[in-house]
Amino acid sequence: MDAADFSAVLSEVRRFVRERVVPVEAEIDEKDEMPADIREAAKAMGLFGFALPEEYGGLGLSAYEEAQLMFELGYTTPSLRSMFGTNNGIAGHVLMVGGTEEQKTQWLPRIASGEVLASFALTEPEAGSDPSTLTTRAHLDGGEWVINGAKRYITNAPLADVFMVFARTDPDAPRTRGISTFLVPAGTPGLTVAPRDHKMGQFGAWTADVYFDDVRVPTEALVGGADGLNRGFSTAMGCIAHGRVHISALMVGMAERLVDESVAYASTRKQSGKLIGSFQLVQGLIADSMTDYYAGRATVLEAARRFDSGEDTKIGPSCTKYFASEMVWRVADRAVQIHGGAGYMRGVAVERFYRDARLFRIYEGTSQVQQVIIAKALLGEAARA
Repeated sequence: MDAADFSAVLSEVRRFVRERVVPVEAEIDEKDEMPADIREAAKAMGLFGFALPEEYGGLGLSAYEEAQLMFELGYTTPSLRSMFGTNNGIAGHVLMVGGTEEQKTQWLPRIASGEVLASFALTEPEAGSDPSTLTTRAHLDGGEWVINGAKRYITNAPLADVFMVFARTDPDAPRTRGISTFLVPAGTPGLTVAPRDHKMGQFGAWTADVYFDDVRVPTEALVGGADGLNRGFSTAMGCIAHGRVHISALMVGMAERLVDESVAYASTRKQSGKLIGSFQLVQGLIADSMTDYYAGRATVLEAARRFDSGEDTKIGPSCTKYFASEMVWRVADRAVQIHGGAGYMRGVAVERFYRDARLFRIYEGTSQVQQVIIAKALLGEAARA
């Protein structure tokens, strides 16, 4: 995107986040629901397709540009980003990476506009951080694919119009092979979405289990057509790598907000007749958080730059996701500490962000999984000796 146009997009999003979304954060958290006017405004701004190609109605942002946009979106409740994150990220990228031209033309413009909300149905009750162990299966019967299985914690499932479903199509193949991806519209007979999950945080972002009981889809539903058969795992890993850079930038935006909340509180709260910002131990907490934020921002931008160039599409995304998720958790913990008892009270921003931040160390691959990915990539055969 042209630099001036991109700067205008960032300014508009920043204004939208800080003037429209921040004032209703507590309402979103309390009601566990995104206001309809916020959803429609996000559609009008093109936020459902910022990472999708321009030829399919998106903004076509690079990973580096996307990271900067996510810094702005991360400044508020992460449920805002979750509303359109799967369209731009792991769900939309399934079609970008592995879809046929016909599938891209049919689905991507509607996904980019927000007309269609897409879900990424990979995680299962016994296949989370290691999706190669998934047990959902699909087999051909009378010219149709028949899908059976269950998925867990699927983002936007209660609202989704289409699911990108990963199922084992060759049970005899090695674990990371024999998996394919299917486009399954909501409402397809046999597809059931359970009631939404009641989570610790990130209210307003809905997740739920999804069940497939003899769900029949045409052969055209196989992502990538015949060429996509048994290539679903590699497609998923490519989408997840991009998603790790994307989500890391969101965490940096949240860290910035937490630093701002900490500074504002320490600049106005008095204890023993003095502003707590004058206490050196409080100053140390704020300095540590600012340093964490600064390092996280630089790490994400470098990972995004190398992702765009193709230099590093594996170690970098895992490094930045690992660092950013641990970083924002430290910053959130310090923010609560700085606020003292007030930081433990509902209705205070840092209490909400503390609950929201905890999930980042789990989804898109736990911190421990990122450690394994990084170490194995560096050690090679030595890690498997």
